[in-house]
Amino acid sequence: MTIKQRYEGVLTQLAQEWPTADSELNFENEYQLLVAVMLSAQCTDKRVNMVTPALFAAYPTIGDLAQSNTEKVLSYIRSVSYPNSKAAHLVEMAKRVVDVYAGEIPNTREELQTLAGVGRKTANVVCAVWWNQPTMAVDTHIFRVAERIGLTTNAKNPLDSEKQLIKYIPESVIPKAHHWLLLHGRYTCQARTPKCEKCHLTAFCKYFAKKK
Repeated sequence: MTIKQRYEGVLTQLAQEWPTADSELNFENEYQLLVAVMLSAQCTDKRVNMVTPALFAAYPTIGDLAQSNTEKVLSYIRSVSYPNSKAAHLVEMAKRVVDVYAGEIPNTREELQTLAGVGRKTANVVCAVWWNQPTMAVDTHIFRVAERIGLTTNAKNPLDSEKQLIKYIPESVIPKAHHWLLLHGRYTCQARTPKCEKCHLTAFCKYFAKKK
């Protein structure tokens, strides 16, 4: 099987399995999406969705958040992972958006990465989800799944994995492929006990081939 055939098979199957795949974070605009993705770092989407309603009620706009402070924001997000640093980053991020971008969330990865607490993965998620740009965000699920299936080979880090993935995934598919691989890793190809008996990708999976 060629690498191209593996990608085609995996993507075709995942598209059928997750036809309406989308972010599991709750948000209504690009501001809320950015905040939710920042909070989701090393934290579950379920937990983030529990804290954001009150947070967004208190700070309905980026301008409102920019006028707050770390202590006040912290009171809304204490239950997420690394709440102290995230609270500080949210306030710093909001102030820069107001001061530098006139209150508009920037729509390029490069500009997003100038914001406090926004790394490449977060920027890629926002660009793909809100603006449908061909940016591949590689989190722990995608990094694991891509290597396990054989879509990537000896990827040293998320950036290496990202570069290998976008080489073979058509640009038009990249925004959806991120969700497909993430959801597959979250619900089927889990870290400790991959559910191979329920997986529809076994015909294309290097890990499964080695198990037989």
